[in-house]
Amino acid sequence: MNEQDKPARYSVVIPVYNSRAIIGETVDRTVAFFEGRGWDYEIIAVNDGSRDGSWDVLREKAGGNRRIMAVNLLRNYGQHTAVFCGLQKSTGDCVITMDDDLQNPPEEIAHLVEKMQDGHDVVFGRFREKKHPGYRRAGSRMIGLINRRIFHQPRDLVVGNFRIMRRDVVDRICAYRSRYPYINGLALMFSADPANVVVEHEERHAGKSQYGPLKIAELCMRILFNYSAFPLRLACLLGVGIAAISFLLGAFYFCRALFVGSRVPGWTSTIVLLSFFNGVSLLILSMLGEYSIRVLTQTSSANVYHVREEINTDV
Repeated sequence: MNEQDKPARYSVVIPVYNSRAIIGETVDRTVAFFEGRGWDYEIIAVNDGSRDGSWDVLREKAGGNRRIMAVNLLRNYGQHTAVFCGLQKSTGDCVITMDDDLQNPPEEIAHLVEKMQDGHDVVFGRFREKKHPGYRRAGSRMIGLINRRIFHQPRDLVVGNFRIMRRDVVDRICAYRSRYPYINGLALMFSADPANVVVEHEERHAGKSQYGPLKIAELCMRILFNYSAFPLRLACLLGVGIAAISFLLGAFYFCRALFVGSRVPGWTSTIVLLSFFNGVSLLILSMLGEYSIRVLTQTSSANVYHVREEINTDV
């Protein structure tokens, strides 16, 4: 890689949650990687409401190195919101995001940087061999299907949390108004030339993954209900279908009463009126739902997170 082609400054964003046993080593190895190459850098570690003392480790690391910025969020907002906070705090020409558990070895950042020199504006690490359990791999496939439908993710592209983005992409992500940011989707939405590069993926060094089946389901719901009108439109189509059946049923009993008659006086008129008004109600609710999603999309709250404490944010 040509040294003159490197961006002037790199930012590394690390979301941290209950990683006291490993986050110190993660930060130290990241620092050693950049200082060993003489690259200009900053590390932004965002504590996402950890309850195990992770913030104490981050405070100590930031106190000993002005290039390390530590941000303590008020509560647990989720990994993507913590990364979004780090992106907003970053100042680098290129921003790297990685997990706190050393499954993304900091030394693999070199591959991301090298691939970006080909002109790509976003590069995702593609693991040579995943060390995740089976349910995580199944969840990744499900999210991949959603990404292809909503964000038009190319079929040959694999997205993940180990990535590098140019400043213009990061700025577009930070300007996007959403209370529930999904970084992979936003990176796909605001990049012109995403790419993959093969990187190593190691076993988790300590603790256990916070991404269980419920977290994966929650992420799927976040994507579907905040970046797509598909669930609402599905409900609208269901409402229209039921309304159509109600109208047809009312017409059937009305015609039957005219030509055949009814054994129970008033039964036909009751069924016809109920079918008609229920159908009209469902149609109105469907239309109101369609308008609601449009209003919600345009008026999402800008208060994505709240910060409790910051260290070295004035550097």
